[in-house]
Amino acid sequence: MNETLFDQINAFARATPWLHAVITFYAGYGVVVFALLLAAGWWSARRSRQPQRMAATVCAGAATLLAVGINQPIVDAVHEARPYTDHPGILVLATRSADFSFPSDHAVMAGAVAVGLVFVSHRVATLAAVAAVAMAFGRVYIAAHYPADVAVGLALGAAVALVVQLVARRPIASAVAALVANDSVVRPLLTSSPSRQTEKVDSR
Repeated sequence: MNETLFDQINAFARATPWLHAVITFYAGYGVVVFALLLAAGWWSARRSRQPQRMAATVCAGAATLLAVGINQPIVDAVHEARPYTDHPGILVLATRSADFSFPSDHAVMAGAVAVGLVFVSHRVATLAAVAAVAMAFGRVYIAAHYPADVAVGLALGAAVALVVQLVARRPIASAVAALVANDSVVRPLLTSSPSRQTEKVDSR
């Protein structure tokens, strides 16, 4: 089923040359979109003035890095060749790499961001989910991965993000609240509410 679905997507790629440039660009450089989505989550959390949401943003970013780190030894252990290595007759739009295929780093990253942002903003999380599915499809479309590579990658990233949120969000929220209450130098990064010193100056 995995190879059958890959063949079907590769046939679709052959039939849609007008999509090649867009999907190839996104599959290769779409990580920037996820960085922007994390930034949008941070901005939303900052404006909300809620420590829990800011903590969720921190967890989302940390979980993304952690998930990709966890994925590396799995990739090395499974040692799965890229599709273009085992299927010389397919259409290849990806830049050929010596890295292994399973699971997909891009999909792991995308899954972690999408699930991590659920705890920050449902609107931003919805955009991230669409971007994650598009990234997973794009990586198969350009023949960089098999469907199972991206499916497992999305699941792994999502699982790591969920665990990090459940374990770390509450203590990080307490730390955020303390930093805000104490007018820490990082306070402007954590909330848009005015500091006590600013309120005193304004009251004068």
